[in-house]
Amino acid sequence: MSSVLEITDKEFNKEVLEASGNVLVYFWASWCGPCRLVSPSIQWAADTYRESLKVVKLEVDPNPDTVKQCQVEGVPALRLFKDHKLSSSFEGALSKKQLEDFLNTNLA
Repeated sequence: MSSVLEITDKEFNKEVLEASGNVLVYFWASWCGPCRLVSPSIQWAADTYRESLKVVKLEVDPNPDTVKQCQVEGVPALRLFKDHKLSSSFEGALSKKQLEDFLNTNLA
């Protein structure tokens, strides 16, 4: 079972904005090659940081409201929310090491 929660526009407020603590939102698309490369690292992050980070993923095409709200311009994209507010973002493919550095820097 995946520790990454798949959400939609409808669930965004409850699962991200109303969640306590840190939430990483992974924006992806089924047609996106780089997203397929990044997905295993997102799963790794959910498993590795499960004590301090909730990880959700949102497919961009069927969820335009959240994409617009989070100003996602390309996929893959990451948005990190801390205590109900956007604290950091990243767009583009990244390696597992880059993801680890991103999280360690922003969760410290």
